[in-house]
Amino acid sequence: MEDLKIIALFYQRSEQAIIELSNKYGAICRKVANNILNNRQDTEECLNDAYLGAWNTIPPQNPNPLLTYICRIVRNLAIKRYHANTAAKRNSTYDIALDELENCFPSADTVETEWKAKEITESINRFLACLEQDNRVMFVQRYWYSASITELAELFHTSNHNVSVRLSRIRTKLRKHLMKEGIFL
Repeated sequence: MEDLKIIALFYQRSEQAIIELSNKYGAICRKVANNILNNRQDTEECLNDAYLGAWNTIPPQNPNPLLTYICRIVRNLAIKRYHANTAAKRNSTYDIALDELENCFPSADTVETEWKAKEITESINRFLACLEQDNRVMFVQRYWYSASITELAELFHTSNHNVSVRLSRIRTKLRKHLMKEGIFL
């Protein structure tokens, strides 16, 4: 079913909207949540909470594209649950992905940095637009969808080492791009 029809079902307050949303995007949402949580039960609860979140926000929201909207809800809920579950523990897949990006961004401890979040987001979007498609997909898969190095190696038909090297080079380019735009570490 087309996204516009699914959104129309939300506006009609039809429970079919959740079913259609789940049928169309449930698998990718499940993968996003599971990549972060690495726990089937938490993943399912996160998905249910995300569908409820979509139900509560559409309307008035009219998301375009719907996939990005629902994935953002899922990702935010999964990260929140991840932090609650692992206050004193480490989840290697997600923590490693975050650690890889740590040196690319300024510390989030200052009010000024918090205020510049929109500028940083726009700068990253400009950076991603300049990347070759394969590198952009690899970056987004790793740092937005939390895909593992092994998953990326399979997706790109290459070795884990090659993926690690490419991601390292992309992060270096990102650091240089951010510094060029006046966003310093």
